Amino acid sequence: MNLPADPLGGTRGVDATRIAVNLREVKQRLAIAAASAGRSADEIQIIAISKTFPVDSVLGAAAAGQLQFGENRVQEAEAKILALRDLSPGLEWHLVGHLQTNKARLAAGLFDVVHSLDSLRLAAKLNEARRTDKHVLRVLLQVDLGHEPTKYGAGLEEVREILAAAPGLARLRIDGLMTLPPFFEDPEDARPYFSSLRKMRDDLEAERPGCLGHRHLSMGMSHDFEVAVEEGATMVRIGTAIFGSRNHG
Repeated sequence: MNLPADPLGGTRGVDATRIAVNLREVKQRLAIAAASAGRSADEIQIIAISKTFPVDSVLGAAAAGQLQFGENRVQEAEAKILALRDLSPGLEWHLVGHLQTNKARLAAGLFDVVHSLDSLRLAAKLNEARRTDKHVLRVLLQVDLGHEPTKYGAGLEEVREILAAAPGLARLRIDGLMTLPPFFEDPEDARPYFSSLRKMRDDLEAERPGCLGHRHLSMGMSHDFEVAVEEGATMVRIGTAIFGSRNHG
């Protein structure tokens, strides 16, 4: 497969065949985990996390059938999304990293789904910034369960505050919850965090039926997504297991 030159700075030795193989293996692992929990793999969306990877990597995954991609940084995503609109139309873009309020306007115009809504102030900014000629912006509420100083998220009362205000945010649709637990070498150690997010979703829905839309649970990454699937994840955020080792920066 010949991919076009990457307008964002080279191919980084992109191997589209390897990406396709990796994606197939991730889907197989996901299907096994889903079956072990009595679920269908069709209930679970793979969000391919393409942060720091070039356009050619996204094209390789898209050629293998992957249409949903996640980015952490708005400015990096902007160049990538704009470059790919013509090269591979029809992709769905998810913001999975922390969003500062001063980037809300840009994010509201670029992304289809924001996983990291963590304050009423940010909700108001996104709602104000979303253009009326676009579909409503789907958002997930990021919940802080690990209480790590380097990570973000709302507490339970903040989540309730956002949900109470949601009827006045006509350009947003709250569709579920997201969490980023601490990293554990043993994925089993993350299970209580995933279970807690599922319980929180169910409790919130019992308090305010329909408040979380499609009731998504965005949780699980390359090293622990199988445990997350067993605990009810409907979106898993997979980067290195699809694209290979990442250059951090």
